[in-house]
Amino acid sequence: MSLDKPYMDVPGTTIFDADKSREGYHLNQFCMSLMKAENRARFKANERAYLDEWPMTEEQKQAVLDRDLNRCIQLGGNIYFLAKIGATDGRSFQQMAGSMTGMSEEAYRDMMVKGGRSIEGNRYTGEKK
Repeated sequence: MSLDKPYMDVPGTTIFDADKSREGYHLNQFCMSLMKAENRARFKANERAYLDEWPMTEEQKQAVLDRDLNRCIQLGGNIYFLAKIGATDGRSFQQMAGSMTGMSEEAYRDMMVKGGRSIEGNRYTGEKK
């Protein structure tokens, strides 16, 4: 019996729940490994070889190699763990968030300073305005 998940009905949003946590466990553990300098160095020296040490899906590995953070999230990655990849690449969280929205870092920052995204199109599909 699956649980009712009304929160899954938000357009453009991937909810990190228990199921996503299980799906992304090894991806997130890989990310946490990047907290150690020696692991960051090994990853940067040969990203594919380092990723192959982890029992992640091929799709997860490719998303990391492509730095497709939106895809990583769809595959169970948690943004707070994925931030370790950005830090390894010398990118700020703001730079990462901007890239995930298709905006420049400056445009993303300006949008957030002005209060964030409009709620239009970002509600539950069945929610009334």
